[in-house]
Amino acid sequence: MVGIVTSHGDILYTLFRRERITMAELAKAIGKDKSTVTSLVKKLDDLGYVQKERSSTDARTVYVTLTEKGISLKPIFDQISDDIIKMFFKDIPESEQDELFRLLKKAYDNLCNH
Repeated sequence: MVGIVTSHGDILYTLFRRERITMAELAKAIGKDKSTVTSLVKKLDDLGYVQKERSSTDARTVYVTLTEKGISLKPIFDQISDDIIKMFFKDIPESEQDELFRLLKKAYDNLCNH
């Protein structure tokens, strides 16, 4: 994972879930402005983890996809996620984990519906 920094994680995670996404959709998905996403994607492209492709129907639209090198990072990201979840929930019984998720969802819904 040479050259990958923390701020690339959201982009890679999003691309693991969506095979192809526009730069605008990516910016919205990770909550960053388009110029920030452009520079982060450029770095990932330079490193060979993603590729950019202009739309054949609208030259203003740029799609981002993972390369094989980018796809190969998924097991590493999955392992890191599993390790963090285990650390986060250490010594918290499953019933309390469920309650935490329920309360967080309720708080999230309150923010989304405000």
